[in-house]
Amino acid sequence: MTSAEFAKPSRKQRVRTLWISDVHLGTRDCQAEHLSQFLKGYHADKVYLVGDIIDGWKLRGGMYWPQAHTNVIRRLLTMAKRGTEVIYVTGNHDEFLRRYSKLILGNIQLVDEAVHVTADGRHLLVIHGDQFDVITRYHRWLAFLGDSAYEFTLTLNRWLNHWRARYGYGYWSLSAYLKHKVKTAVNFISDFEEAIAHEVTKRKLHGVVCGHIHHAEIRKVGEVDYLNCGDWVESCTALIEHWDGSIELYRLADAQAKAALLKAEMVAG
Repeated sequence: MTSAEFAKPSRKQRVRTLWISDVHLGTRDCQAEHLSQFLKGYHADKVYLVGDIIDGWKLRGGMYWPQAHTNVIRRLLTMAKRGTEVIYVTGNHDEFLRRYSKLILGNIQLVDEAVHVTADGRHLLVIHGDQFDVITRYHRWLAFLGDSAYEFTLTLNRWLNHWRARYGYGYWSLSAYLKHKVKTAVNFISDFEEAIAHEVTKRKLHGVVCGHIHHAEIRKVGEVDYLNCGDWVESCTALIEHWDGSIELYRLADAQAKAALLKAEMVAG
């Protein structure tokens, strides 16, 4: 049994809400298999898809859609059929869906934003976040250029980790390293967080759940609860609301490490 199989709950865990963003179905770097396994492990009252689930930018340049990507869609449809409310919040990479906002199909809703009320009474704005990215909003050519540069980084990352794996080293994210070390990237993330927190304060809400920048985090920005889902391209992260209203940041790498430790203890015992 692999560490990925150990990482998922042995039976479905009942939770109040799941949030996932930036899956980028239709791209080669989408971690669809890991996402399917994650979704199989939970029964949720609500699932928010917080934008960039389908990568319309990439699909315009050519069709790439393996079975694993279809399996994610099927898993979400199955959850909706079994009573889970699925709220699809549109993003910039799936902006072609924005013309159909407010569409309702059974338990599936398509919206540009939503307000979620947690079990402990907090009102959270749920929005992808591209509206608060100056480059995406006002300089689309730069956004497309940045997307190409990011894709190049992911290609390098793929080769780098191929050779790291061959020599017995674990996964390492070049893109995440650059985000933490390059001053302009750090400033961009900080500016994004401040801009979106300002909007939340203006609307007199308690916090925000967003995506867009592929940087998962739960923290306070002033008085605002800032929660970012991260992505399913590199970090494989999600947000989980439990029945008391507490929200947990799930990281696949942490779950796999815990599973590997459990496996080692079982073998040793």
